[in-house]
Amino acid sequence: MNTLLFRAVIAFLALPGIVAIIVPLWIATSGASRPAFNPVCLPVLVVGIFLLLWCVRDFYVAGRGTLAPWSPPKHLVIVGLYRFSRNPMYIAVILILSGWAIGFSSSGLALYAVAVVILFHLRVIFHEEPWLEREFGEGWVRYRADVPRWIGRRSFA
Repeated sequence: MNTLLFRAVIAFLALPGIVAIIVPLWIATSGASRPAFNPVCLPVLVVGIFLLLWCVRDFYVAGRGTLAPWSPPKHLVIVGLYRFSRNPMYIAVILILSGWAIGFSSSGLALYAVAVVILFHLRVIFHEEPWLEREFGEGWVRYRADVPRWIGRRSFA
């Protein structure tokens, strides 16, 4: 396994693996009784996981890096889902967290998801976007003008 692929796998397991899988399952199962799992949430979970894996792949293939801050992409990633949102990986994680909250009918998981949304937003505004502008300059500025931060309409001007 090459070094970049190894770093990408480790980053995936360490970051969204903990935020979107380990912590939610810990929250859901930490009570005195085991909660029932409602499979109605499976489409949301599956879509979220699929979108997350797609984004991780794009970071690896197009960006030549990983989702981890210690091994970021070397190239601005503007392919795939990144044509429609500047942060589709975060959206995917929020879908996964929403799926868990629905599946376990858990207000604790819903609150966790809201907290993660807020933290993601603050991280994007105060850390990631300034870093992207410093790192990718005019390419980032053009991309930022054309693609919404979260979801919405794409500019074709």
